[in-house]
Amino acid sequence: MTRYVVGVGARRGVGFGEVDGLVERVLGEAGICADEVVAVGTVEAKAGERGIVRLVEERGWRLLIFGAATLAGTPGAASGGAASRAVGTGSVAEAAALAGAARRGAHGPPTAAAEAVLVVAKTRSAGATVAVARFKEET
Repeated sequence: MTRYVVGVGARRGVGFGEVDGLVERVLGEAGICADEVVAVGTVEAKAGERGIVRLVEERGWRLLIFGAATLAGTPGAASGGAASRAVGTGSVAEAAALAGAARRGAHGPPTAAAEAVLVVAKTRSAGATVAVARFKEET
């Protein structure tokens, strides 16, 4: 069964409505049902942002928190200067989605990087960035 991890980056103080709206739009455009999402990944520096915290609470998804060094070393994620200056890694949304998918949404041990596939590249709103990666859940 295919499952998804949503990677989220955000500006300080971003609200729930903006984050949730962006996630809803991205999932809808990609044809992904919210029930197929198991987790949200983000960088440690953004894990306390109220918009992200409320997103996982409202949706019932697991929150996966990654250090900047882990995200910086995630293969397959695009890198940008703004994120690097702000949180110490050139990619938050894509890298967190891929890192979370490689860990099967924290339901098991890390899988081979080839099993974590970025299906939606980073998509921005004014204050948030979202990306989506998939993995195969073992049954």
